[in-house]
Amino acid sequence: MIVINLDVMMAKRKIGLTELAERIDLTQANLSILKTGKGKAVRFSTLNRLCKELKCQPGDILEYREDEENE
Repeated sequence: MIVINLDVMMAKRKIGLTELAERIDLTQANLSILKTGKGKAVRFSTLNRLCKELKCQPGDILEYREDEENE
């Protein structure tokens, strides 16, 4: 499964949801869905803007983990 670590990167960069949403031109609702891991997909353009603003790599935000039920 893919885990979203956006909240971790936001905490490291000391930026809140409202400010980040404004900076990357995304609604707070959509950013919140992504941040909480409830989203089903992320556009590369959104990922690009997140990485640019947070000064990080996609792998800092997205992480692959084995499904527990498959172990």
